[in-house]
Amino acid sequence: MVTLAIDMMGGDDAPGIVLEAVEKALNDFPDLHIILFGDEKQCNIKHSRLEFRHCTEEIEMTDEPVRAIKRKKDSSMVRAAQAVKDGEASGCVSAGNTGALMSAGLFIVGRIKGVARPALVVTLPTVSGKGFTFLDVGANADAKPEHLLQYAQLGNIYAEKIRGIGAPKVALLNIGTEPKKGNSLTKEAYQLMSEDTSFHFSGNVEAKTLMDDAADVVVTDGFTGNMVLKNLEGTAKSIGKMFKSTLLSSVKNKLAALILKKDLNEVMKKMDYAEYGGSVLLGLDGNVVKAHGGSNARAFYSAIRQAKIAGEEHIVEIMRETVGEHNG
Repeated sequence: MVTLAIDMMGGDDAPGIVLEAVEKALNDFPDLHIILFGDEKQCNIKHSRLEFRHCTEEIEMTDEPVRAIKRKKDSSMVRAAQAVKDGEASGCVSAGNTGALMSAGLFIVGRIKGVARPALVVTLPTVSGKGFTFLDVGANADAKPEHLLQYAQLGNIYAEKIRGIGAPKVALLNIGTEPKKGNSLTKEAYQLMSEDTSFHFSGNVEAKTLMDDAADVVVTDGFTGNMVLKNLEGTAKSIGKMFKSTLLSSVKNKLAALILKKDLNEVMKKMDYAEYGGSVLLGLDGNVVKAHGGSNARAFYSAIRQAKIAGEEHIVEIMRETVGEHNG
């Protein structure tokens, strides 16, 4: 049985989408137990494997992250993180304030000993539909070469255990594929990663090939990663708008759209973040999953499933034994 702590109040459309996702997850996974934190007046589901804990406070999207975590002790997010810290749950899931959840992860759940800086990891779509693991996408704006090496170690374990990829190809994001390309950070990181035998380092990869299955895991600093992530999200939305505009521009195109509807839906599904769950703060002494703030019920359900798999695969224990010891 895997126990997860869920923040019912976080996200643009909470608690509605959270409750819908929780109910579906409980019905789909007989080995899942959920501790739900939030306003009991707004909870309309009951289940034998659902435990509800009333909270009197809520962290808003506009709250200053660290201050909110310190002052709103009875908020659904803080108490969900505390449940992980106390060992009641293997992980927590929230679609709330990203900075606040990262702060809760760092200050409440805590880092694995030997991990210098946790990294925020996401799974992004590729043309084939396989997807790739990408980190860091914003936990740390600045990084040192040894931090990127650790991200590679963390990402490798994540790709193996959560995504089920054998011997993942781990690459370093750079402005060229040659070993000597890049700035001092990427050059030194390349050297460290090429010397590490704990994962399969496939060299540098350029941003233009990210969606062509160039690697299973791509590593970069948080500043660069966040910009790439937002660019890909923006591009996907723009392509969707262009498709819609073109297909509705004439009767002929509308007829074509009807014929191609199924195929177009498949294309958009490959680009949909909801299929991949949430972002995970790797390197913490517990599983912390950040669902997209604008998540619908399907996306939040995927984030719950992601946290459940992490608990089943004992990913924190593996990282504690490998990455933690390796860098301790």
